[in-house]
Amino acid sequence: MQPTIKMIEDFSLNAWPSHQIQLYDGWLLRFSYFYTHRTNSVEQIGISTIPLDEKIDFCEQAYRRWGTPAIFKITPLLDESFESLLIQRNYLVQHITEVMVLDFQSYVPHTPSNPVQIDKIIPPRWINSLFALKGTTSAIHRQIVPSMYQAIPKDTLAASIIDEKGQIIAIGLGILDRSYMGIYAIHVHPHYRGLHYARSVCSSLLNLGKEMGLEGAYLQVVHGNTPAKNLYTSLGFRDFYKYWFRVLELF
Repeated sequence: MQPTIKMIEDFSLNAWPSHQIQLYDGWLLRFSYFYTHRTNSVEQIGISTIPLDEKIDFCEQAYRRWGTPAIFKITPLLDESFESLLIQRNYLVQHITEVMVLDFQSYVPHTPSNPVQIDKIIPPRWINSLFALKGTTSAIHRQIVPSMYQAIPKDTLAASIIDEKGQIIAIGLGILDRSYMGIYAIHVHPHYRGLHYARSVCSSLLNLGKEMGLEGAYLQVVHGNTPAKNLYTSLGFRDFYKYWFRVLELF
């Protein structure tokens, strides 16, 4: 089964639940105290019956009450006229993201150069290490994000590399949906970058995916992150599509 943009978008929604979700005339308003754009934006999953200007007004008011910018995710699935409407309302582009896919039939397993531990659940220690590696200090984010990870409705594979002191210094997450694996949350401690730890984490997850008989994998990388893009390309991922966000900042 060849992937489609709609498939990957569905996988992405399943993989990363928001703290709160409101359904409004075929649109999902996602809110997570501005932890990420993906979990704090509007995504269109159905047909609109209400005039677009009225719907955008509603969304702007909702996000204003939540105290965050109004954000709309723009994908190739949307008609270009919708983005034009946002441009007229002074929405700016942020966070261009490249989606890449890999076919497990052609994937050649890579032997990790570092030992990787994989748990079939996401342990609290993994989440605490995520905060440490990302430098997350927001009290509200540290409170709500664990529940967001625990709310993932799919099977997960939490990968970790542990140093000689017992500290987690690199992590990654595989999320299984139908016959695909999504690769998320690849983070390496700054002191250990350049030592192929990210490659070891990704390879371990992908090797397991191939062993499980999955058809393919996908991931998302921020446009301009050349080291990550080079790593994923070397593992066999290819470019599939891009998405970005249109943001109306609070004034």
